[in-house]
Amino acid sequence: MKKYNYLIIGGGIIGLTVARELKERFHDKAIAIIEKEPKIACHASGRNSGVLHAGFYYTKDSLKAKFTRDGNRALRDFCKKHGLKINECGKLVVAKNEYELSGLEELKRRAELNGVVLDWVNEKEMHDIDPNARTFKKALFSPNTATVDPLEVCNALMNENIRNGVEIHFNTKFIQYEGKKILTSNGIYEADHIINCAGLFADKIAHQYGFGLDYTIIPFKGLYLKYKKNKEDIKTNIYPVPNLKNPFLGVHFTKTFNGDIKIGPTAIPAFWREHYNGFQNFKLNEFLQIFLKESELFLRNSFHFRSLAFEEIKKYRKTSFIKLALQLVKKMDVEGFGDFLKPGIRAQLLNKRSNELVQDFVIEGDQHSTHILNAVSPAFTCSIPFAKYVVDLILKKCSIGVI
Repeated sequence: MKKYNYLIIGGGIIGLTVARELKERFHDKAIAIIEKEPKIACHASGRNSGVLHAGFYYTKDSLKAKFTRDGNRALRDFCKKHGLKINECGKLVVAKNEYELSGLEELKRRAELNGVVLDWVNEKEMHDIDPNARTFKKALFSPNTATVDPLEVCNALMNENIRNGVEIHFNTKFIQYEGKKILTSNGIYEADHIINCAGLFADKIAHQYGFGLDYTIIPFKGLYLKYKKNKEDIKTNIYPVPNLKNPFLGVHFTKTFNGDIKIGPTAIPAFWREHYNGFQNFKLNEFLQIFLKESELFLRNSFHFRSLAFEEIKKYRKTSFIKLALQLVKKMDVEGFGDFLKPGIRAQLLNKRSNELVQDFVIEGDQHSTHILNAVSPAFTCSIPFAKYVVDLILKKCSIGVI
């Protein structure tokens, strides 16, 4: 039996940064990460766009607003300190019509409340940033938005953790717990405190501990298309005005860490948690549970799920997908887009009582365990200050028994 002070379930960006924060505070504590895959960041953390968001999408009182601005700075500093690739090209948010200008106004208001730099630019100023971007009258420019290689960042965090004495156990899947003992596919572990950073399966694990019972994860598939013709047709990230009533930002152009151009993502409802391609990772019980919940959302049209599903499924057709992106630019070669890139799955939390998507991070637990639910975008950006917050909560729980 392997014994630890802190045992973290999940080797994504949140698990890695929580381990890093714990080790920085407690050099003498035994800390381990268990990961069901053969390497770190196999799912959302390694499959995301790599965009370091600036923090202007989120309401002032949210955890996302609290940590995105500081997380952007912290990860940019981390990349520079460790010599990691970073493209500090910024982001334009553009409008298609008069109605969408009010959406830009709301983003500007949120930026000011959150202390985030976000500048108005007219069409001439926008042309100087990216001559190919298209907007109606004016746009917003975020100079602090950047892109990184998410796998490179996660590997750097893993290596730092290993140097600092954190153990990482791969091919070790959580099965169940009993008291301080954790049964895994790689033997039994014992820990004073469990930290659940399991992403797509965080709700399942939390339910075993009696937490997160009001929630379930509904997976959404994110697809990207690479622009294979060149790297020059787009100079910066170009985003549409989002529908702020849901957590998705819409199809946009991403300028990657190495200058590549891609469009995406989709938010297609998936039918099981790791529904990447075909019947890969298919689990019948999981399919039935998620299909029934999505059917309920469809019939009730909760948060306009019916129209969302219809619109998103259309994006499986490349022509429909590309057409949406082309609304943001003046000219692109339609034939210049290649195949779909490696898909990702968004582990989106749903409140089962209200049948509404949860917009913010959720953390539940007691003195024995902590469960991080809904750690979706911009969790990658938020990860370093968010990890500090999580550790503060753990210490508080261990001293008074509850959050």
